[in-house]
Amino acid sequence: MVVDVDSRFGFDGKSSVGVLLAVEGGGYVRCTWYNQPFRREAYALGQRLLARGVVKSTGVAYQMRHPEITPLDPEEPTPAARPRPIYPLTEGLTQRVLSNAIEAAMPLAANIEEAIPLEVRQNAAALLKTQSDALLPIQDALQQIHMPVDMLQANEARLRFIFQEFFVLQLALAKQRYVYQQQRPAPSIQASALIDARIVKRFPFVLTEDQRKVIEEVKADMARTVPMNRLLQGDVGTGKTAVAQYAMLSAVANEYQAVLMAPTEILARQHARKLKEQLAGSRVEIELLVHSMPAPEKRELLQRIAIGTVDIVVGTQALLGDQVEFSKLGIVVIDEQHRFGVEQRAALRTSRTAPHYLVMTATPIPRTLALTLFGDLDVSTLKQRPPGQSAVQTYVLEPKTIDRWWNFVRQQVQAGRQAYVVAPRVESDEEKDIRGAIQWWDELNAGPLAGLRVELIHGRLDSEQKQSVLERFNHGSLDVLVASTVIEVGIDVPNASVMTIADADRLGLAQLHQLRGRVGRGKHPGFVGLIPTSNASGAENQTHFTAVEPQEKIQWLEQFAKIQDGFELAEIDLRRRGPGEIIGTKQTGLPEFRIADICKDEAVLVIARNLAGQLIAADPELKSPEHARLLRQVVAKHGKLMPIGDVG
Repeated sequence: MVVDVDSRFGFDGKSSVGVLLAVEGGGYVRCTWYNQPFRREAYALGQRLLARGVVKSTGVAYQMRHPEITPLDPEEPTPAARPRPIYPLTEGLTQRVLSNAIEAAMPLAANIEEAIPLEVRQNAAALLKTQSDALLPIQDALQQIHMPVDMLQANEARLRFIFQEFFVLQLALAKQRYVYQQQRPAPSIQASALIDARIVKRFPFVLTEDQRKVIEEVKADMARTVPMNRLLQGDVGTGKTAVAQYAMLSAVANEYQAVLMAPTEILARQHARKLKEQLAGSRVEIELLVHSMPAPEKRELLQRIAIGTVDIVVGTQALLGDQVEFSKLGIVVIDEQHRFGVEQRAALRTSRTAPHYLVMTATPIPRTLALTLFGDLDVSTLKQRPPGQSAVQTYVLEPKTIDRWWNFVRQQVQAGRQAYVVAPRVESDEEKDIRGAIQWWDELNAGPLAGLRVELIHGRLDSEQKQSVLERFNHGSLDVLVASTVIEVGIDVPNASVMTIADADRLGLAQLHQLRGRVGRGKHPGFVGLIPTSNASGAENQTHFTAVEPQEKIQWLEQFAKIQDGFELAEIDLRRRGPGEIIGTKQTGLPEFRIADICKDEAVLVIARNLAGQLIAADPELKSPEHARLLRQVVAKHGKLMPIGDVG
């Protein structure tokens, strides 16, 4: 009930209109509108109003700013409180205008065709343990998500659409996987007891239980004539490369060729070097194929690959070129390709051969992301570290401790160790108070690390320059390597024991964990110092950085320092940053979800994946009449993920 209406004017010339309401049941709320003088004449004392808005306490009274008002007749019953949908808006569009437009269009919902069969909705409801026998049909779901009577109705409708988004995507992935497995048989590659013993003997260490378990999974897959499609994810230092080496040597022992594809030439060269070292004295022919090779050398190598005199080919995406022909390809290992998404793998699999595939990533992936990003693959996980490997000690550095930290770095070098200094950017950004790797190199050479052999590496250098710097660092000719995040993945220098990460709060937890994994890889313990942006200058350079670091960023860096488990960090990072920032939907070929949230809706995602797999197993072509509408949905939403020939 309106008990007072007033106007107020500020010194800046702005006005406000206030309407004081006596609330049914007791108490008062003041409704306030700014720069809307017409409101004073719109309401009368004694008038009944329904006001919707956010109620806030001013310390003296309760207030709603710019509420939505519905006039009520004197004897009209008070409407029951109903939830209101919140829509994403653009400039000039209000919630009320959009709600009215949707309400006017709702009769059209009766004509929308149901895509998800009743049996699927019933199975989903049973597995999700809902109160209903089946998830809502499309017409009811549309009505209830836009105009629910209560939150129970709204949540039932949301569940229907969350399931639909996940289910349609998982159908596309399941169908892609089924078609690829059925298109062409893969070679049956057996690892007998003799072959197993010969391969294991080559490792200069004892395999962990986790490694043996995953190797058994890989062996079982490769023995079948159905192409293996397996994702191997493992925490830093758990020995994924050993599993890949086992798979490749199994293929070679059965007279098949193997391919190891790395995302960068630096990593490809490192893989080739390590394989040659471990297989020295054997008859296994290992060659490197990269874009920077001289043309005559490349032509000669392609001929040898084509006639089968090369057993293992290590390279970059140069391996995908039309000129590359294999005599007898048995397995393809894709290393560090957590960004090599579903779309790219689908294109890769349209090649003339049907080899086995092992996709590896050293970035631990949360379960929900693995089911989405790698939904077309089986997943194996390595968590167990080799015995004797110590945790890397991690510290968040304060301004008063940075000088002591550089002294510690110098002591490590003097003791025979090597060090990294990592900066997120190549060059400085003065507006954001961020120094780049180039500026750090200049300042460290002239300051705290003067006299040491300090070199610089970043992504803008050409392949030969980067390779030269890394080889010198690997051979111990350099003391300190100042780098951009180009060294994030795969670089393995056992003598490196200490790393400094500048502007660490600007990197994700998973990326920080990857960088941390570059030290402590040998017999010496590892140490990492994290410099937050506001602390990135030492005592001599305090004028460079004046921004105050938010305490929450310091807190999550301190949290990172305490946690060594990459999978736990990946889950925290997913909740903190969201999937879009971590995987980049455009980069992976995956769509953004409108309603579903892989962070919150894992149970629905798992059930959608299982039901999609069952449906494809029962009706691979989705030919039955009730599945035809579903197929149209799949093609419309995820046609790029569909096998060629199924989208026509």
